[in-house]
Amino acid sequence: MPIVTPGKRPGLRLSKSKVFGKKGYARKHSGFAMLNLTPMVDMFTIITIYLIMNFSANGQILFMTKDIQLPMITSTMKLERAPVIAISEASISIDGSKVMDTSDLLDTDTLNVPALQERLQERRQNIEQTNAIFGQGEQFHGVIDIQADQKIKFQILKKVMFSCSSTGFSNINFAGVQHSGGSSAPAKTAMNP
Repeated sequence: MPIVTPGKRPGLRLSKSKVFGKKGYARKHSGFAMLNLTPMVDMFTIITIYLIMNFSANGQILFMTKDIQLPMITSTMKLERAPVIAISEASISIDGSKVMDTSDLLDTDTLNVPALQERLQERRQNIEQTNAIFGQGEQFHGVIDIQADQKIKFQILKKVMFSCSSTGFSNINFAGVQHSGGSSAPAKTAMNP
């Protein structure tokens, strides 16, 4: 059967017209489907309003992973956007991209971590360039968030903190879980080294 391009069909509202009559409606089951735009626009409007109402600028900036069990904290501070270093038993990552394995830090005696310092230096340059391009007038504050697993040895945490402060990220915040009314919510607490 050859492929035939369909001709023009009058809209559904013209089906009862005297001029167009039954033209284009010879069969009971035509392949023409009419799309009702009004309900679809209503649905998208409701979804948009719902998403705007639920969006929070101070919401979850920290992403929870299965590998990391955050410690319980009592004092909290307001969340703000900053680079996040996640330290699990398996790996260390910055903003979701893996930098190195955690086991590699136990083998060395030095405090600095060259791979981590290199990534942090790149991140700092990106932040400074972004502030310069968009003319925000803000200087680099050196804020960084650390999500460390409860079972991480302090030796590893100490090396990560030293690498952060040596690249200019000296305002270190630790992420933790604060229990309030039976529900747990991620939060962070500040620590000045």
